[in-house]
Amino acid sequence: MNEQFSRVELILGDKAIAKLQRSRVAIFGLGGVGGYVVEALARSGVGALDLIDNDVICISNLNRQILATHKTIGHYKTDVAAQRVAEINPDCKVTTYQTFFLPENSTDFDFSKYDYVVDAIDTVSGKIGLVMAAQSVGVPIISAMGAGNKINATAFEVTDIYQTSVCPLAHIMRKELRKRGVEHLKVVYSREKPLNTVQNNDNQLKKRSIPGSTSFVPPVVGLIIAGEVIKDLIA
Repeated sequence: MNEQFSRVELILGDKAIAKLQRSRVAIFGLGGVGGYVVEALARSGVGALDLIDNDVICISNLNRQILATHKTIGHYKTDVAAQRVAEINPDCKVTTYQTFFLPENSTDFDFSKYDYVVDAIDTVSGKIGLVMAAQSVGVPIISAMGAGNKINATAFEVTDIYQTSVCPLAHIMRKELRKRGVEHLKVVYSREKPLNTVQNNDNQLKKRSIPGSTSFVPPVVGLIIAGEVIKDLIA
């Protein structure tokens, strides 16, 4: 028994651990959700992780992103994530892509090499592109729906995109995926109505276009996703 993963093995068994160590997972987006996906998969013994993001860590990330500390501000998220994985599990093979995923650059990735794809990006076009690329080669994918402007971490659930409601992002995704003939997509979403964000400016409350976020909602979404990936990989 590998001592590092002995506690996981007690629950999942040695065959499951061996399968996780042979698995390769791509995580698109390393923000508040994706960073926690990487963390959980690395600590669970997944053997190879592809990390895709083009952002650098900024001070506003400190409230919710596990990769963000004052020491890492200004560094690329892919570099920080790769270093963190190496410190957690040196045997994990990490491949980084310092880029934003868009439908136009989907051919830069060989999706057939992945055992699972995690969509933790924000743009609708990117999300749709990921779904189409993954499903075209039969690779399972799970997508995070809207986590911004929400404060009820207990409201998130795993379901099919066509069983979602309330969430504005899920509404758009349902519409666009139906147009493209996509029949199923596993998602993590919440029926909590997004809150209006405000800014106190000379005692005037003004709406902002930037979504608000807390320290506890994105991590919950990321850990739920990681749990689904692990369960599906060993099923």
